[in-house]
Amino acid sequence: MIPARDTVPAHRREAILADPGFGVHFTDHMVTMRWSQGSGWHDARLEPYGSFTFDPATSVLHYGQELFEGLKAYRQDNGAVVLFRPEVNAARFNASARRMAMPEMPEEVFVKALELLAAQDQDWVPTTPGTSLYLRPFMIATQRGLGFSHPSTSYLFCVIASPAAAYFGGGARPRALTVWLSENYSRAAPGGTGFAKVGGNYGGALAASREATERGCDQVVWLDAAERTWVEEMGGMNLFFVHAPEGAPPRIMTPRLTGTLLPGVTRDSLIRLAPTLGIEAGEGRISTAQWREQSAAGELTETFACGTAAVMAPVGRVRGASGGWTIGDGEPGPVTMRLREELLGIQYGLLPDPFTWIHKVC
Repeated sequence: MIPARDTVPAHRREAILADPGFGVHFTDHMVTMRWSQGSGWHDARLEPYGSFTFDPATSVLHYGQELFEGLKAYRQDNGAVVLFRPEVNAARFNASARRMAMPEMPEEVFVKALELLAAQDQDWVPTTPGTSLYLRPFMIATQRGLGFSHPSTSYLFCVIASPAAAYFGGGARPRALTVWLSENYSRAAPGGTGFAKVGGNYGGALAASREATERGCDQVVWLDAAERTWVEEMGGMNLFFVHAPEGAPPRIMTPRLTGTLLPGVTRDSLIRLAPTLGIEAGEGRISTAQWREQSAAGELTETFACGTAAVMAPVGRVRGASGGWTIGDGEPGPVTMRLREELLGIQYGLLPDPFTWIHKVC
């Protein structure tokens, strides 16, 4: 361990934690580790947060061989600092690594790196309801050279952390989002990297996101690449559709994993959590026509997106080149809010954790 000499003063840190934004400020330390052929993983360090220096010919800068993860540390009601299902992030990290021809990391090493940073910088974990410490583990190819015949022979792993408020704001009752159906762009295709958490998926999404913003929308909704008919994801989040017409038991459905969708940790958690609340949960597929028609008929009463950054974000209106529609009354619905409150209650230690999802750090 190399402790930081120039840590952020306590009064400045408290001011940041009062209004952290998302991904704007960073804690005093980071974890780094190297991998090379013959040596494997080595040179693990907990060190001061700082810049890297790379040769202009470093592989990641030219061929994009990199991946990342995202999860949160929470300050629970009793003061403990905890992680939410870090072992699932570890497994997804390795799934992305296999797809990108990068070295896998033992899951216990991955989780230990998260624990070390969260414990060292625990004063950066906010206490305000709805806030957290966002952890960003990532790995990049560091071989020098412009050849493209083989994967890199060396890699850098790093974990950084950033205090975070709610991604879309809104506090206890988040505002419902307006989304844009992207018909000019595709996020992922079969056989590609859609299921992996890699930067190229997000960089390639920026043009569509800008298109959505220009049309007064908060996020873009991705359709399948082949037919441009089937709903897949929203921005970098998974989508859920709620069927709860009056007099019928509620059920939620999310597009099934086809290799083009990210297998979200929050997505999986909601599929498991919903049945304990009397809400049927399943996977399937839904077309844009079905989404519109079922919303108009009152069969589909709510839609929400979910992911680590936003947790759960209600969707109130849909727009597209051929028109748009409102879901329910355009406001966050009762099923969405019940699931959200239950999940947040577990994460913040306000409700029991029947799944042993919470991983205590300190």
